[in-house]
Amino acid sequence: MKNGLLAIAMAAGFFAFGLSSAAAGLVAKVDLSSQTLTVIKNGKVMYRWPVSTARKGYVTPTGSWRPKRTHRMWYSRKYDMSPMPYSVFYHGGYAIHGTNAVSRLGRPASHGCVRLRTANARTFYSLVKTFGMGNTRVIVQR
Repeated sequence: MKNGLLAIAMAAGFFAFGLSSAAAGLVAKVDLSSQTLTVIKNGKVMYRWPVSTARKGYVTPTGSWRPKRTHRMWYSRKYDMSPMPYSVFYHGGYAIHGTNAVSRLGRPASHGCVRLRTANARTFYSLVKTFGMGNTRVIVQR
């Protein structure tokens, strides 16, 4: 009986730990309508930054993904070796990355990636490295 209660208590503890660690993590919410990226760390909004997503003729896909790979500096083979500093790739060739075209932030201007100020991309990149790709979620919505 005593061992049975101990097993139940341990299982409840593991279940509670699992719930709290599931709530912990990093979320990047991209809002295509407002052209913003909101960074949520452990359930608390930490940052809200202007971004540029797909301009007319291109698409930034909506959905929810975990990052697949990161690169401190990447050059787009598809678009004239354009620099993509602090890239966090989340869906095929789509990434959140820095840009020098800061005057375009806040309105659609990209080929589909989520572009933001390079200093903000560095902050997000560092957070992804700290939390890990498995504990990070990228959500793109209208």
